[in-house]
Amino acid sequence: MRRLFSAAEAVQCIQSGHRVFIHGGAATPISLVEAMVEQADRLRDVEVTHLHTSGEAAYGRPQYQESFRVANLFVGGNLRKYVGTERNDYVPVFLSEIPRLFREGRRHINVAMLQVSPPDSHGYVTLGPSVDVAMAAAESADVVVAEINPRMPRTHGDGFLHVSRIDFAIDVDRPLPESPPTKLGEEERAIGEHVASLVDDGATLQMGIGAVPDAVLAALTNHKHLGIHTEMVSDGVLPLIECGAVDNSRKEVHPDKVVAGFATGSRKLYDYIDDNPAVVLLDIAYVNRPTVIARNPKVTAINSAVEVDLTGQVCADSIGHRIISGVGGQLDFMRGAALSPGGKPIIALTSRAKKGESRIVPTLRPGSGVVTTRMHVHYVVTEFGVADLFGKSFFERAKALTSIAHPEVRDDLERDWQALARKS
Repeated sequence: MRRLFSAAEAVQCIQSGHRVFIHGGAATPISLVEAMVEQADRLRDVEVTHLHTSGEAAYGRPQYQESFRVANLFVGGNLRKYVGTERNDYVPVFLSEIPRLFREGRRHINVAMLQVSPPDSHGYVTLGPSVDVAMAAAESADVVVAEINPRMPRTHGDGFLHVSRIDFAIDVDRPLPESPPTKLGEEERAIGEHVASLVDDGATLQMGIGAVPDAVLAALTNHKHLGIHTEMVSDGVLPLIECGAVDNSRKEVHPDKVVAGFATGSRKLYDYIDDNPAVVLLDIAYVNRPTVIARNPKVTAINSAVEVDLTGQVCADSIGHRIISGVGGQLDFMRGAALSPGGKPIIALTSRAKKGESRIVPTLRPGSGVVTTRMHVHYVVTEFGVADLFGKSFFERAKALTSIAHPEVRDDLERDWQALARKS
């Protein structure tokens, strides 16, 4: 490892035509990213690739299109308004298969920019709260550039990297970005109670971030022997660990441990995972592998969606043609849960969007991608109840989904379904 005095010197290794991986989430190396953008004048056609990142992501602005193009593996809020051009594009891929893209050289990484914890006495840093696809990028990259930040939690699992693998490093001392707690409304709390009624004691949970997952977690405090095996862990699990509802004692895969690919939340969460052997952050190719997921008992996968049509097709990454997020690991966990003994794949969403449009629809709007197929969905939950779709025909599904739509649109949905049926 060669220690440099400035971020500007460190990013001199990036050359025109390179593909640069940026560590994501709370581990985004913001100083290195800013230094790279400051050198845009000397760079041409550098591809930047990553999951969602923190910070401004100025390289995605149209003014830098000659210098940078972006291959989003998951679209975050900082780049959402720029996505949809050849220079700022989206790669539809399962989260579990991204490490393969790097390791097999299908998307070869020239430079991996990371943020890491300080080295221990043996010379090992860790990738902190974001192991996910970052370890595969670090192992595959020609050059590794890293920010060493004492505020990064030192995490257990697959995220250990020896300093000899780091080619250029800079010191930073910066608080990690935090995700503010979500405010739970009546709709989210109702969804949480409905989903909680489906969760058995001894279940292994997978959930995301946001109001609906937080509401579900808040409704599980009276459950027993729950486990966590999830691509992402957030603050919502901490009260369940503190009250004893989560003890991970019934899991088959890494019993007695919380398993995740990355962590996003508050400083309290980062402090909890810091040097905590009860939490392991692992390579996402392993965490999200359906056959691994399915080895756990009663896997209950709780995911959200933009729209669900009356046959059970789920759009979760776009609004029509406009990509707003990514495929992520939804289908991996939905399938893993279905294969798990006593498992339950669940889609949970409010019946209406913020602007009042129904999210239970006759057909997905034009351009919408099907992230989870109608065959993979077993349960759909809104604030109005639970639709059990497993083994149901199209007409049975349409009736069940209409019953949990907002009351104001149920007659319209029934009429639209009958019209669609007559055309088939």
